[in-house]
Amino acid sequence: MTLSNSPSHKSRIHFAARRRVASKSSKAALGSFKSSEIVISMGLALIVGSGGAAAAYIFRNLIQGFQYVFFDRGQDILSFAGDYYVIVIPAIGGAIVGPIIYFFAKEAKGHGVPEVMAAIALQGGKIRPRVVVVKALASALTIGSGGSVGREGPIVHVGSAIGSVVAQKLKLSPTWTSTLVASGAAAGISATFNAPLAGIFFAMEVILRKYESRTFIVVVLSSVVASAITQSFFGNQPAFSVPIYELVSPWEFVFYSILGVLAAITGHGFVTILYATEDLFEKIKSIPSYLMPIIGGLIVGTIGLFYPQVFGVGYEVIDVFDMPLQSIDGALVGALSIGLMAALLFVKIVATSVTLGSGGSGGVFAPSLFIGVMLGGIFGAVVHSLFPDITASSGAYALVGMAAVFAAGARAPATAIIILFEMTRDYKIIVPLMTAVVIAVAVAQGLRKANIYTIKLLRRGVDIDGMNRGDLLEDVLVGDVMTRDYPTVTSTITIAELADKFAASGHHGFPVVDSNNDLTGIITITDLEKVQRDPSITVDEITTHNVIVVYTDQSLKDVLSRFGARDLGRYPVVSRDNPKKLLGVLRRRDIIMAYAGKVNSGLPSDLSSARPE
Repeated sequence: MTLSNSPSHKSRIHFAARRRVASKSSKAALGSFKSSEIVISMGLALIVGSGGAAAAYIFRNLIQGFQYVFFDRGQDILSFAGDYYVIVIPAIGGAIVGPIIYFFAKEAKGHGVPEVMAAIALQGGKIRPRVVVVKALASALTIGSGGSVGREGPIVHVGSAIGSVVAQKLKLSPTWTSTLVASGAAAGISATFNAPLAGIFFAMEVILRKYESRTFIVVVLSSVVASAITQSFFGNQPAFSVPIYELVSPWEFVFYSILGVLAAITGHGFVTILYATEDLFEKIKSIPSYLMPIIGGLIVGTIGLFYPQVFGVGYEVIDVFDMPLQSIDGALVGALSIGLMAALLFVKIVATSVTLGSGGSGGVFAPSLFIGVMLGGIFGAVVHSLFPDITASSGAYALVGMAAVFAAGARAPATAIIILFEMTRDYKIIVPLMTAVVIAVAVAQGLRKANIYTIKLLRRGVDIDGMNRGDLLEDVLVGDVMTRDYPTVTSTITIAELADKFAASGHHGFPVVDSNNDLTGIITITDLEKVQRDPSITVDEITTHNVIVVYTDQSLKDVLSRFGARDLGRYPVVSRDNPKKLLGVLRRRDIIMAYAGKVNSGLPSDLSSARPE
């Protein structure tokens, strides 16, 4: 029976023809998609940006509404307790928040940003739709009842969830889903701070941790759309109104450098206390976790009795005693005493750590800024009193400290610099700001590799910094995962025999060996389809002899970095001592399985249970 008359051969010809037609159709569809990709990008950015802005607007109003209910109405209801009523208000909020998170969406607990990062790294950007409602409600309740947390982390989580839901509804690829998740995060930051540039850099620097042109375009558009919509509601005013500061003397660079070091140490201490507090609450086994926020609320309420500035976000202090309270703006204009700023720095760290450690929902972005303002204000007041002729007032140092502490904690220098510029519109302070921020990040990196977001995932066993393909596969050797005893073909068989071997085995390629079992090349089913159907042709005539080989002691990272762009389905594995001695074959499947094994080995049970339905 000849190859040309074989029924199996006819079926293979028909299969190949159908595959070529399908391939042409796919390419045409892909070309059509690419031609309109910018239109699609703009449409998706408009949807996600609008959703992020709307969520931020609703979230702000939720917080204000809950503040009114808990503090204004609560003061009336608990008037018999006098000023002491503030002790129980955060506990009441915690009693509501705990069950909401526990029974509806456990991933809504905490600051939100690590959950978004994990969703991108481990779940292709998929976030459960219910997170949009649960996170917004739980965080608004926490903040509105006096929890000492920020609104930025929650709105990043909510905005990212909106982007994820849009992508899931449209059945987009994981790449596009992750892009829309980052776009939602950018829209949230942009809408919250009226800072579109900061939103862009936060999304790229913190959430995605990489810059790609297509992703960048969608993120930019979403951030701009969110900012434009927000400005229509709240105007185009900066988040903080501060005097214009400038460098008084070149000697100030020394002081700003010292401030950078202090900011790194302070940020390190904040992170340490935050997670130590979380551990402390987790050790309490006698109380259900959904009741823990009640205990945290009582502690925060007690702190707030003496320092009500710790309640809520900290930008706008709740006037619980019907007397004017100096807020974060007071430090920025140099109006607070050193003693008060020192006390507020310490109690803010404790109050935020207790709120989050006990199970509350809210961000660490605003607390970092608050702590940085107090640190910078203290340092500025000291150096200005010692060197009044060569230093600016303490407000300038408070402003720089605000960015430096956040940068040290989040390892996001670009975001810190940009957001301070957009929040204050003060460009004269940029050079000292960059000095302190860069030093703070460098020192903080030396103190601890992980940042305030990634350390939470590390504690769960997830190394987010090693989730890229190269790092995961750096310690996996070819010899550990290659397929041994892979079938081969000899160079002397005919293509008719080769066709039968392909049909019987299901493989799409074979190493070719000679009579001595030495490697001479490789042949694929594509090579077979290209030749004329002459049964007298031997395999040797159509074999690819200039073949890429790999060695057992090579890492998969090395193989992918060298040859990954060639998109080869298999690599012959040979001995370094004898390059013709075939030891096995490294298949694409072997690499994928090794990668999946690495990812799954770092995926903890609590993240697994939080995967989308």
